[in-house]
Parts: sequence; C-alpha cells; structure tokens
Amino acid sequence: MNTYRLSLLSLALSCIVLTGFSQDLKPSVYFDGQQKLNGLVTSNTGKNLPGVLILPAWKGIDEEAKTAALNLQKQGYVAFIADIYGEGNIPADNAAAAKAAGSYRSDYAAYQKRITLALDQLKKQGANTSKIAVIGYCFGGTGALEAARGNLPVTGVVCIHGGLGKAAERPNGQLNTRILVENPAEDKGVTPEDMSKLVAEMNEGKADWQIVTYAYSKHTFTDPKSQDYNEAMAKRAWDHTLLFLKEVLK
Repeated sequence: MNTYRLSLLSLALSCIVLTGFSQDLKPSVYFDGQQKLNGLVTSNTGKNLPGVLILPAWKGIDEEAKTAALNLQKQGYVAFIADIYGEGNIPADNAAAAKAAGSYRSDYAAYQKRITLALDQLKKQGANTSKIAVIGYCFGGTGALEAARGNLPVTGVVCIHGGLGKAAERPNGQLNTRILVENPAEDKGVTPEDMSKLVAEMNEGKADWQIVTYAYSKHTFTDPKSQDYNEAMAKRAWDHTLLFLKEVLK
C-alpha cells in the first residue's frame, strides 16, 4: 500500500510540474506567407509589460532559449522565442544547421523579415510596443545585430556569442538602437578583423554600443549542455544582459 501511495504521489507531482511548465511557455503560431512558424511565449501576456524577443541558436528553439524566456518572465518581461526556420525546416544536425543559418546570413533581408514577424507576434501578445529588446544566441546573436542594422523598432539588442561579420559589399548605415555584444575571448569564429570592422560600423552608425569580452571562454560558453560551457562567465554574461535590459526597457 505504501508503494502504491508513493507511486500516486509521484505521478501527481509529475503532472503538477508538467502543467506548470506548459503554463509558462505557450505555443504561438504565426506565418510568413504560407510558411507556418511555431514560436513560444511566456504566460504573462496581455499586461503591457516590456518585451524581449529571443532569437535562438542555429538548430532552432532549444533549451537555452527556453530557459532564458522563463528567467526573463521572472524579471518582469514578456518573452517570445522566434521560429526563424519554420515548420518542416528545423535542422536535424550540425551540417543542416550550418546550411540553414548560412542561407539567412547571406540573405539578410529574409532574416530581418522573419525577425520583424516575430516582433509583431510579441506585440500581439500585449507587450509594451515602446519597450522591446532583442537578445540572440550564436546564429541568433547575428540576428540581434541584423535587427540593429535593419533599424527594426527596438530599444536595444544583445548579441551573445554571435557572428559579428557581414558581407564586405554591405555599406555601414545609421544604427538607432543600443547594442551590447557579449563575446567569448576564444571564439574561433570571430576574427580580430571581424571585431575591428564591427567597432568601425557601430562608430560610423553613431550607435550607443558596448562590448564585453569573457576570458577563457569558447564559442557556446553560455550553454550548460555544451562542452564549451563556462559557468562563471555564463553567469556574468546573464547578469550583464539583465543590467542592459533594465537600462533600455525599464
């Protein structure tokens, strides 16, 4: 009998946990033409709260993006995780992810359009339209910079171990939003030339910008599931993100 009761208790607790999680992140379907996009949004919608759009890494919506959304909800933000690739196009492995992300890096206008559609969804969820920021990881970090380059209607962007470069033929332009770049010191995907060109771009664009470099950190240093994870630096990066969001949104 005791074993039976324990089993029932365990089942009940599992249901509570699963129910709580489903209430925190809700599916949000939207479209780019005929392409179905499956975003996720926190449960605190419709309250005119400051909004944060999360752009996930190159394999699409992952646990790091979900964790960030839930943590942002605790800080008083409504968070929306964008689906950049769309239903049926989620990469199955690194090779597919590299190809998919590469296509959007090349066709930056298409990337900016998908980001814009996600921003529209965030606004439809009741976020304060004058207080919206974008944060992105890896491929999503590149997207955060593209939001700034496209002068999308946001008050700040955070690029977290994102690709910093852009095509040489693209001219620099005005950058109207505030920019935070969180760059791991040992990211092999970011060259000194990439960094110097980005600084020049932000200066020419008269941006309000800052770059934080994290020592002894490789590319995916913020992801607990990555072999590059650096717990101390990941915590600092998150603290810097929250400090930046507080400045630009509250």
